Amino acid sequence: MHMQTGMPYQIFIALRYLKSKKRHKGISFNTAISIGGVAVGVMALLVVLSVMSGFHEDLQKKILGVNSHIVVLNYRGSVSDYKDIIEKVRGEKDIAAAAPFVLGQVMVSSGKRAHGVFLRGVDPSLEINTTEISKYIKDGRIENLRTKDGIPGIILGKELASSLGIFRDEIINILSPVGEIGPLGMLPKVKQFRVVAIFEVGMFEYDSNLVLTELSSAQEFFGMGDTVTGIELKIKDIYKAKDVKESVQKILGFPYYGRDWMQMNKNLFAALKLEKFAMFVILVLIVLVASFNIVGTLIMNVIEKSREIAILKAMGATNRGIMTIFILQGFFIGLAGTVIGIAGGYFLGYILNTYQIIKLPPDVYYLSHLPVKMKLIDFIAVSCSAIAISFLATIYPAWQAARMDPVEPLRYE
Repeated sequence: MHMQTGMPYQIFIALRYLKSKKRHKGISFNTAISIGGVAVGVMALLVVLSVMSGFHEDLQKKILGVNSHIVVLNYRGSVSDYKDIIEKVRGEKDIAAAAPFVLGQVMVSSGKRAHGVFLRGVDPSLEINTTEISKYIKDGRIENLRTKDGIPGIILGKELASSLGIFRDEIINILSPVGEIGPLGMLPKVKQFRVVAIFEVGMFEYDSNLVLTELSSAQEFFGMGDTVTGIELKIKDIYKAKDVKESVQKILGFPYYGRDWMQMNKNLFAALKLEKFAMFVILVLIVLVASFNIVGTLIMNVIEKSREIAILKAMGATNRGIMTIFILQGFFIGLAGTVIGIAGGYFLGYILNTYQIIKLPPDVYYLSHLPVKMKLIDFIAVSCSAIAISFLATIYPAWQAARMDPVEPLRYE
């Protein structure tokens, strides 16, 4: 037998045992169910991990669309020599662009409606290089911020514009809580701005709480003279943010310090990471359930084939040879299930991504459909775990088969 097949007898027999006993060819029903169990587990695991990666990436894209990768601030308050600092850091190899910004909290009002927001003063020509905000402007352009007719321009988020009932080219009032002191105490400072553009990032937080104006208008409004709140830096590799931040701190020295995008959104990313890990654990349990299916199938198989095992032993098969037969049988089930699961998972991910079947309410989730990002590392991790679990499931039944006494089943023939 060994000679004819050209492969070791263990593989030949293991493949034979996966088929059904009856006359008709094909896989036995038990084998098919075991393969199906593994395939469903693997597929579920891949789709969920890909959706999690998609969410993570989408959120990251939106956060980095509005914020720069690193901000340089001063412990003592505002930064006066910002032009020198920009010159100093621009030479760094990892830094792609730098721009000054002013940030403060103000009230925006129109008619009887008012809303507290962050006012960010930027230099339009430099801002285009440091953040992606210009990509999100739906109506108008960032370059229109320059002062016209003595009225400075302002850019609002879509949610804010709709809650205040404001359209482009309308005039709104900005109130600063910190104003001049008059004879009757503190007088709030009010200034008119013209809405020159409207942006929509797709994240409620930004679309309702952020307004942009030109650097000089913001400096004047906050009475800062020629100082800024800090410098925004854009770097070439966003994952190097921490190292670049540290090297910038070294160059500039005290009282300057940096904050990177991961630090500023730590809670959000930590929550996403934890969720992905929890999902991985839950879904590995699904694959474990499938592996019990394999154990059951193999034990049935050992009982069913006890006579044949005895004959093989009588023909000189070693215990190790018998074990190999059943381990291989389980391994084939695991492998077939994993391959089908990976194909299914990839196909499902592709469909979800291309046709955007699952729609989400954008006001709740920031996203209009389920984002799917398939990563090679997820696929590798899942296939390895599935095959390893299936392999472990075969050890007990295989050992049981090898332990069989060759004489017992043949005695009553």
